[in-house]
Amino acid sequence: MSLPDRLLVVTDRHQAPRDLIDVVAAALAGGARWIWFRDRDLAAGERRDIARRLRDLTRIYDAVLTIGGDAGLAVEVGTPAVHLSSIDDIGAARALLGADALIGFSAHNEAEVQAAKAAGADYATLSPIFLTASKPGYGPALGTATLQRVRAIGLPVIALGGITSDRAPACLAAGAAGVAVMGDVMRAEDPEAVVLRFRAALDRPLTAS
Repeated sequence: MSLPDRLLVVTDRHQAPRDLIDVVAAALAGGARWIWFRDRDLAAGERRDIARRLRDLTRIYDAVLTIGGDAGLAVEVGTPAVHLSSIDDIGAARALLGADALIGFSAHNEAEVQAAKAAGADYATLSPIFLTASKPGYGPALGTATLQRVRAIGLPVIALGGITSDRAPACLAAGAAGVAVMGDVMRAEDPEAVVLRFRAALDRPLTAS
């Protein structure tokens, strides 16, 4: 399955200076077409409500909404896309969501990327590529050299962790299928402008790495 976009915007309402829905709306207006609703510390009812609002919003922009860690919620809100943190959940999510669902996995090393492919994931995020303020302590940074090595595995990898618009082209050049961004968008006073910068960076011609 092809990925929805080369830019994956990851939510974290704790970093956002205003309502999460408003931040995502601004990101979509800037050209984001793939949103990962990650906030898993919400009460079930509140998370369901926000997921439905994000589903409606992403549909306006013909964007894809991925639900973090809950295939059942993805079914409930009608978005066949989920991102998981346990290899053991991939098969169950596929059975629940179907062969055409988009299933991602959070990997932190090459072995986990390989395991995600074997389990049937469509892609993996790999982090942290750079040190990041959003998730301190998730080091050491893997660097773009790791992105070069995992290309041979054959699973699309999304670079995550400390990704800025300046660093995004180097990640693509190293073999990443795309980049995932949390803090730069979530903390921004103008998320639309930040996404526009990422779009411009990702559209630059790649240089060989």
